[in-house]
Amino acid sequence: MAEDLGTDTFGRIAVVSDVHGNVPALTAVLAQIESAEVDLVVSCGDLTWGAEPDRTVRLMAGLGARARFVSGNADRAVTELSAGLREVTRPRETWVMGLHSPASLEFVRGFPAGLVLQVAGLGAVRFCHGSPRADTELVTPGTSPERFAELSAGVPERVIVGGHTHVQFDHTVNGLRFVNPGSVGLPHHEGEPGTAYWAILGPDVELRRTSYDVTEAIEVGHRLGDPAAEVIERLLTTPPTPSEVEEDARRLTYSD
Repeated sequence: MAEDLGTDTFGRIAVVSDVHGNVPALTAVLAQIESAEVDLVVSCGDLTWGAEPDRTVRLMAGLGARARFVSGNADRAVTELSAGLREVTRPRETWVMGLHSPASLEFVRGFPAGLVLQVAGLGAVRFCHGSPRADTELVTPGTSPERFAELSAGVPERVIVGGHTHVQFDHTVNGLRFVNPGSVGLPHHEGEPGTAYWAILGPDVELRRTSYDVTEAIEVGHRLGDPAAEVIERLLTTPPTPSEVEEDARRLTYSD
């Protein structure tokens, strides 16, 4: 169920997603957002599951009333693990949980699965993580028209914004526009390492990118003892390409 936040219309909304505890990337993006003079910042989920989730939450929570949040599958996982609702199966799960303060866990636990906002030039826009029906659904420009119809069944909004695949795109099929702002902290792309992806909505869609010090992000993971530090380093320096993500999405409808 999406949270409807009323009839106020926002002129410009910055959208971030999939930060995954990458503070150097988030700090660089927030600096550009500040100069972009937006009315609101929306996170489409997955603030956590990375080297500095607590700092990430504090940075975003510090935006106060200027920010709105949607829960991602990683946010949900960390709250379920901390509450004993999900079994710990990997060392990194224990490590990630230990990086959260009680306050940040409580903050993340309050995120809704989705929300609807009025955006100038776009009308009612639904924000989610994977899709309106599941935070683990893989949606790409190659998703079939039939599945686009299924995932938006019962959804009156004709613009949907979601993350999860870490691939930035703006795609319309049969009158339904799906926008993925891309990932701030762990993007899949063919560009330069050290690039964070995000978007601005209103009056149309602007896909944005921001450069940051990827070496710092890599060093933080190693310094804090991330069990997956080498994997994260590889993903930050030689990430999967959008075409590789497309291939995965053809085989899998959902991925956690």
